[in-house]
Amino acid sequence: MKRAFLGEFEELVLLTVAILEEDAYGVSVTQELEDKTGRTVGFSTVHSTLQRLEEKGYVSSRMGGATAERGGRRKRFFTVTAFGRKALREVKQVREDLWSALPPAALQLMGS
Repeated sequence: MKRAFLGEFEELVLLTVAILEEDAYGVSVTQELEDKTGRTVGFSTVHSTLQRLEEKGYVSSRMGGATAERGGRRKRFFTVTAFGRKALREVKQVREDLWSALPPAALQLMGS
């Protein structure tokens, strides 16, 4: 099986779904991303990314029950699949390999 490639935002959304576990739906993912990154994140951007991740097989979704707070509408909850967990492990390993290969002098040049 070939290696999975994730864009930066896809990686952030996938990590956030993993963090939220059973409570990962569009609004909660958007709020958690904003809290953790300090960036303003559009709900529509998160929604399209979740759809794309599902099409790629990194997440699966299920419909929750209707709630009064949402005017009787149901939430779509997302869960990281086995393929998604594998992709996250691969991305983490690549990042760790790159950071460990970075010469100490390179960080000094960057102002650290």
